[in-house]
Amino acid sequence: MKLIASWFVPLLALAACNDNQLPLASIDNVVDTVTLGALVGADITIPAAYSIPEARTIRTDQSAGFDFAYLVVGSRSVLVPLAGLGLNGGSTPPGLQRSNESFANLKSAPSNGYLVTDSLDIAAGDVFAARSRIVCFLGVPQYAKLRVIDFDAARRTVRLEVLANTNCGYRGLEVGIPTS
Repeated sequence: MKLIASWFVPLLALAACNDNQLPLASIDNVVDTVTLGALVGADITIPAAYSIPEARTIRTDQSAGFDFAYLVVGSRSVLVPLAGLGLNGGSTPPGLQRSNESFANLKSAPSNGYLVTDSLDIAAGDVFAARSRIVCFLGVPQYAKLRVIDFDAARRTVRLEVLANTNCGYRGLEVGIPTS
């Protein structure tokens, strides 16, 4: 039985792949609005980080399974990828990349050029591409785009518009089932 399973599983995986050798995408890309609280100084009940593969906010006191976090450093608001916080980001660590495109026009995540160890200053209207840590069964990152909506200085929070593509290997950042 083990001999059959050793060749059947790869054959089944190959049959499920499209022309790009990726499994067919099956999860809709949707736009969500999330609020992150500063890692230091915000109410602990407000999540300070975001996980692209899970497409949700994360409380860092409950999990280290996130890709970037929000910080307020003096008068600066910043996003920091996992490795920038001194946490292991793996061989392909999560990263952020500022985009010159509008949120609507950022249709595909770049394949490289992500900042992985430093913070990025953010302001209302800024748009970023984001790459996740590796949790996908194919051993590749997942991607997202985000736009800074606004800040609440008193609560030390930021609101973000986010589209996270949770389909393994797909870089498409448009609403609906991605094709690339």
